[in-house]
Amino acid sequence: MFSARSLFQEIFDNDESYRLFCSIAASGEAQGGWENGRIAALLPPSQRELAPKVTRHGADEDKHGRIFNALLHKRGLTPTEVPEAADYTMLLERQGIGLAHDKLRRDEPLTEYDIVAYLAHSRVTEQRASEQMVMLKTYFGDHPELGKAVQMISSDEDNHLAYCHEELLRLARAGHGRTIQGLLRDSALAEIAVYRDVSLAVMDHMGRILKWPAAKSAVLAAGIRAVYAYERLAGWHRMVSLRMPERRDALSGPATSVPEFA
Repeated sequence: MFSARSLFQEIFDNDESYRLFCSIAASGEAQGGWENGRIAALLPPSQRELAPKVTRHGADEDKHGRIFNALLHKRGLTPTEVPEAADYTMLLERQGIGLAHDKLRRDEPLTEYDIVAYLAHSRVTEQRASEQMVMLKTYFGDHPELGKAVQMISSDEDNHLAYCHEELLRLARAGHGRTIQGLLRDSALAEIAVYRDVSLAVMDHMGRILKWPAAKSAVLAAGIRAVYAYERLAGWHRMVSLRMPERRDALSGPATSVPEFA
């Protein structure tokens, strides 16, 4: 039987599967950087005090994208096209979660509701990102090629999650509490379905690259569907709770630069 550690090790040891993994990660992070940059530029007057934090959020995401591309370059690889079925950000947008890219491309100020929706969506997706990076840090935090990058990105994702909690609590106190809870629930239920579909697509591509036997692919697919079943039943609740984080004002100050190790 295989473990999550051995599965990721197999993916990282093969250039083509590693290339796909880093390309998917880099693309998603770069997209998040662009989205946050546009949101920072379009904040309504009532939320202008958020501009430095939203800008920092976008800069961090952009940095993560450049780190994954640098990791590819370090191994002598170039990014590959991300399969449409594995494009997490695009699939979430198609579900109406987050702010539509058409809206972000216009030079029209966003509304206060838009900012509430942006933060609710981010609270859900940053929960997923934080958990994934904690897992990778547990398995590969001391890896000579990946360790320092994983540790840095994990710390950033924890900061992003703390920021979402703090700002949503502020907005709840300002009278948006019921709206926030509805948006969190809708976002969480949509995200867990998209995450299932993207996970199945990624594992399908990895299986073909690594020539996994049909039985192994079937077990992995069953595991992904079992996680979804748990999340649909009860696990999604962890994505909608709000509590004051230990890391207060987590996105104050400028983003750090891409480190030399990448």
